[in-house]
Amino acid sequence: MSSTSSTPARSTSRTRVTLTITAVVIAVIVIAFFVISGLYTDVLWYDQLGYLPVLTTQWIAAGVMFLIGFFAMAIPVWLSIEIAFRARPVYAKLNSQLDRYQQVIEPLRRVAMFGIPAVIGIFAGVSTATRWPLVLQWLNKTPFGETDPQFGLDISFYFYDLPLWHGVVGFASAVVLLAGIAALATSYLYGAIRFSGREVRISRMARVQLAITAALYLLLQAVSLWLDQYTTLYGGSQGFLATGAGYTEANATIPGRAILAGIAALVAVLFIVTAIIGRWRLPIIGTALLLVSGLIVGSVYPWIVQRFQVEPNARVLESEYINRSIEATRAAYGVDGIEEVPYSAETDAEPGALREDAETTANIRILDPAIAPLAFAQLEQFKQYYQFGRHLDVDRYEIDGKSQDTVIAVRELNQSGLGDSQNWYNNTVVYTHGYGVVAAYGNQRAADGEPVFLESGIPSTGALGEFEPRVYFGEGSPEYSIVGAPEGAPELELDYPSGGEDSDLATTTTFSGEGGPALDNLFKQLIYAIKFQSEEIVLSDAVNEESQILYDRSPKERVAKVAPYLTLDSDTYPAIVDGRIVWIVDAYTTGSSYPYSQVESLSEAIADTYTPDPGFAVDQINYIRNSVKATVDAYDGSVTLYAWDDEDPVLSTWSKIFPSTIKPMSEMSDELLDHVRYPSDLFKMQRAILGSYHVTDAGSFFSSDDQWITPDDPVGGATAALQPPYYLTMQVPGTDEPAFTLYSTFIPRGAGDSTRNVLTGYLAVNADAGDDYGKLTLLTLPKQSTVPGPGQVQNNFTTDTAVANQLALLERGQTEVRRGNLLTLPVGGGLLYVQPVYVQSTSGTIYPLLRKVLVSFGDQIAFEDTLDGALDTLFGGDSGASAGDGDVPVEETPTEPTTPADPDAPEQPSTPSTGSAALQQALSDYQEALADRQAAYAANDLVAAAEADARMQDAIERAIAASE
Repeated sequence: MSSTSSTPARSTSRTRVTLTITAVVIAVIVIAFFVISGLYTDVLWYDQLGYLPVLTTQWIAAGVMFLIGFFAMAIPVWLSIEIAFRARPVYAKLNSQLDRYQQVIEPLRRVAMFGIPAVIGIFAGVSTATRWPLVLQWLNKTPFGETDPQFGLDISFYFYDLPLWHGVVGFASAVVLLAGIAALATSYLYGAIRFSGREVRISRMARVQLAITAALYLLLQAVSLWLDQYTTLYGGSQGFLATGAGYTEANATIPGRAILAGIAALVAVLFIVTAIIGRWRLPIIGTALLLVSGLIVGSVYPWIVQRFQVEPNARVLESEYINRSIEATRAAYGVDGIEEVPYSAETDAEPGALREDAETTANIRILDPAIAPLAFAQLEQFKQYYQFGRHLDVDRYEIDGKSQDTVIAVRELNQSGLGDSQNWYNNTVVYTHGYGVVAAYGNQRAADGEPVFLESGIPSTGALGEFEPRVYFGEGSPEYSIVGAPEGAPELELDYPSGGEDSDLATTTTFSGEGGPALDNLFKQLIYAIKFQSEEIVLSDAVNEESQILYDRSPKERVAKVAPYLTLDSDTYPAIVDGRIVWIVDAYTTGSSYPYSQVESLSEAIADTYTPDPGFAVDQINYIRNSVKATVDAYDGSVTLYAWDDEDPVLSTWSKIFPSTIKPMSEMSDELLDHVRYPSDLFKMQRAILGSYHVTDAGSFFSSDDQWITPDDPVGGATAALQPPYYLTMQVPGTDEPAFTLYSTFIPRGAGDSTRNVLTGYLAVNADAGDDYGKLTLLTLPKQSTVPGPGQVQNNFTTDTAVANQLALLERGQTEVRRGNLLTLPVGGGLLYVQPVYVQSTSGTIYPLLRKVLVSFGDQIAFEDTLDGALDTLFGGDSGASAGDGDVPVEETPTEPTTPADPDAPEQPSTPSTGSAALQQALSDYQEALADRQAAYAANDLVAAAEADARMQDAIERAIAASE
């Protein structure tokens, strides 16, 4: 009976075991399929793009590093446990507690002896797998050809050798430490270490093992201390004003670390002696000596040197090391070749003063790329499913044989504008791409204040010639799209909406390039359905053997994946190159261990009004080069990397790691070179460095008597960030001819409200590809100069009575005034400020119209309808230059240059009655025109709105004339 009843129980138990094993197997298979499918999609993406070796190199390197880390950790730990177990005392007398531990552990001993090292090894392998870049760089290192001033070692030692050896020593220390702990625990558990009251008994074999382990650990610490000498050249320093090893580090810290390394090695020898003779007193005393020496030699002695030798004579003793930091920092950030030009800026606007700067003033950009997006959207978006970026880009194009500064934007897809029409089919198959570019003259405006477009419309027409207009890859592209179809199949992709009588119809297209992995079989469709959590990829009839799936479509994302070693510029910009729309991406190689170079936060340096803090993964750097120019084709997403700085040793190293992925600069087409520009993020880093390191005299640097900062953006409001640099075509003093230029200004560094907003420097760089590309020019103003900075000028504009009155008129009713970017140009022997003033409605159809231009030279101000008029007013009717802002002249009453109101001036007499009547009539006409304009906007009648705008402008001018 018992046997019979037990049979069903055993059967049930076996069934449960079988089901459990089956469930586990199925779960493993499912997880493995998901993992493999994810890896396979990566293979397909890289292979289609032509960069599969980049992926496989990373995988192989990471895999090898995992195995090295796993075995380098697991074997020593296992060996340590095995030795301790085999060397255990056979007849050791254990206490009852240890007996119980052994009874519990013994059945699992073999599993633990292999399992514990294996688990620890896995963690170590995962950790080391992430260090593959460090190892590959060391194996392929390229010498810098420059040596540090302290040890005379090539700079490559600090970039490649030192980090690697620090990593090896740190990993080996962890291995020895964990092996020692494992040996200690095993020896205690099996009686090789026993406690009897205050007495500790250690068996001979345990003593030998533990002593040798301790000796190895101390030898590794000796090596670490020796390597720490070199980190002083780019780490923090005690009381040193600059970066790197100062007098105290060179004469106390560095020798002290060498001494401590010797003491640690000596103590390691004492532990080996203990392993032989069995006496622990010597290594214990030696360890205590090491700790005391570390305190005295490592901390106390450097403090004494700093406090009693350096501080009383710091200016003299630190001068040599400050010079080292100045030279290294300027070299590491590429500003060592900067040309400094003394510039005694004039402050009086004389007639004809701009005659020699006619080409610069003719190219002054009055179209603000931060304000223009609303106008572009209103005039050129056409459909709700298109969009422009929040900040447009500035480039230059040859128009009628002349270089023209241009504000340009790509008309990208915005699927959120579809509203209730959004579904998988529309979002994935129909609305797949944007269409065309819109470009406007930077120095022109229409009579009604709108931009003057040189490329516009759908289909695109204008001065930029014929090009492929479809934008499948852009900054605002959808997560993924499925494109392509067999020849003769219906075209499903919306190309652009038709106009005229057929406005409800649309032109369609089929993608014909090679832009993404093919979905030509069920397995590929299945793995991408898993990747994007979308079963429609498998079920939809729109997916066929000719379909491709486009994803990872942002230009920066694509470049980052094919070149993971590069840091990308925050501003990617479009250009028409060889009949294609391409995105140009500037990329940098960076480092943080250049000896004596100042460490800067990349995120903080580039953050300004246009660029929020990007939070780079590698942020604290002290070396940067614009080593690569990359392009991403907007139609097929192809990525091309060009070696822009082929002398950069860091890029040379990565080129060895990923051969054949970077093309030489010589393969860049002439048209592409025409649109290359100096990158803004690099320029911002350089201006941040030059705020302090424009000083090349050690004494002045020590005194900090000439520190500069970039001013806050004067139009940024109460929470303004730094003023961004601006691209302009101009001739910088000290250069031979005008060039496309990036510039920024400096004011004295102060604390809070103590900052004086007067100009101290003007930094410009040639942004045109050619012999002078990257040439930095620093205009240095006399220290006693009181040339107003951007903040002062903006304040003068705001407080000027005549300007304030006109702005008040412009802001009456449902309108608001928006001040454009405040540009600074070194012309006429001084510094000219130019600011466009926009007016826009606060309700209904909202977009800005350029109505006025503010200019300032010295303390003089002019506020006119056109830039030409403002310059002529400012320079007494003879500016000597034509600004060429492209506006249709408006009849106006000339006004004299205005100045900030004097609070102590006597009260002016009231306006005569005839003037009062004229003023009241003008204001009445203004209100009537304003109402007509609002009604026109509500009816979307832009012609009527423009006519009302003209009447408003006429009323404003009559009001100003009547109030004089």
